[in-house]
Amino acid sequence: PTPATAIIVAVTRHNNQEILLVQSKNFRSDYMGLVAGFLETGETLEECVRREVMEETHIRIKNLKYFASQPWPYPCGLMVGFTAEYDSGELHLQTSELRKGGWFRYDQLPEIPGKVSLARQLIDHWRDQL
Repeated sequence: PTPATAIIVAVTRHNNQEILLVQSKNFRSDYMGLVAGFLETGETLEECVRREVMEETHIRIKNLKYFASQPWPYPCGLMVGFTAEYDSGELHLQTSELRKGGWFRYDQLPEIPGKVSLARQLIDHWRDQL
């Protein structure tokens, strides 16, 4: 079977004091997660992260770093996690994929994904660095 590779990224700004959280239209509950998307043919993981962030939020990122990977609940799926910092641009959400999103301080987080998810591991890692 062909693997379905996806990326997920924790984007921070203001000296790591805020994190970008979004809510996909595919989420079943009201929690907020991280920007994520699928790798396209001929694309590197790093290119995919930059493209997905730009497509979904219209912002540019810098200091992209690998964090971890996790098997994903699709057959043969793999989620690859990254951290990055905000570089430039104004936040404009891709409304065809996202319900809402914004920048959140560590002490003002909305409901976030459960602990088993790579998204939560990335968010917890960010909070632990403060």
